[in-house]
Amino acid sequence: MLAELFAVLAPVLIAAGIGYGWVRSGQQYPTDFIARLVLNIGTPCLVLSTLSRAELEMSAFSQMALACVLVTSSMGLVGWLLSRLFGLDWKVLVPAYLFPNSGNMGLPMALFAFGEAGLALAVAFFLVLSVGHFSIGMLLSGAEGSLKGLLLNPIMISLALVLPVLFLDLELPRWLANTVDLLGGMTIPLMLITLGVSLASIRVQHLGNGMLLGLLRILCGAALGWLIGWAIGLQPLAHAVLVLQSSMPVAVFNYLFAVRAGRSPEQVASLVLCSTLLAFALIPLLLAWWMPALR
Repeated sequence: MLAELFAVLAPVLIAAGIGYGWVRSGQQYPTDFIARLVLNIGTPCLVLSTLSRAELEMSAFSQMALACVLVTSSMGLVGWLLSRLFGLDWKVLVPAYLFPNSGNMGLPMALFAFGEAGLALAVAFFLVLSVGHFSIGMLLSGAEGSLKGLLLNPIMISLALVLPVLFLDLELPRWLANTVDLLGGMTIPLMLITLGVSLASIRVQHLGNGMLLGLLRILCGAALGWLIGWAIGLQPLAHAVLVLQSSMPVAVFNYLFAVRAGRSPEQVASLVLCSTLLAFALIPLLLAWWMPALR
């Protein structure tokens, strides 16, 4: 079991470590360019190539989409309650609890833990979450204030182009399938390297609150993922993927949005860094508990 867990975590840690070490050694990393490349080109291609290739029934996709909405909404309520309890600005804590790092960490973890079938389900979760993150999330964080800006966001446009292919069950021409496979293949490695770069670049304060709230984000996410998956009757693999994606740490994009809006970026940075470090310790325990049940 230890060997299996190491095989899951090693690629994630090594790739993120490359990004961390790259920046710490004084090398330049074009974060903005890479982030735009990954989100505007790589991610839609990964979504399209993965879901068009996987034998994922529409019912399974719909169930995962419903589960994502239910978990995300519940986590938003948890974030609001905790903001009242700790006397924090809800516009800082609620987005952090609403939107976990289901892309940079969630997709690689699902792939290495549960294979291509798990990745397809994780992509379905990520796709639904991304629609909310780059619309509601940007409004809540103050990073975008106009409806026109949201609708013209390249992420929203790319996702809108992907959805008809998925829902109409279209078969891609071979030249297009090969192209999106190639471009989608760059996404996960660049996501992980950029995660390491972001962690190396963040300067944090409020570490005590960050550790406590980061721990609660992971534990509440895992608990709600398990409860909601059980309540709607997800199959074992889908249930496992839901719990994994729901327990991811705070997404780095929450920090980028907070910087853009000038809304307590140091508090968000603390949540991102602390929850990510805690995730590297807690996710192996979660996988050690769940992976044997799928055999």
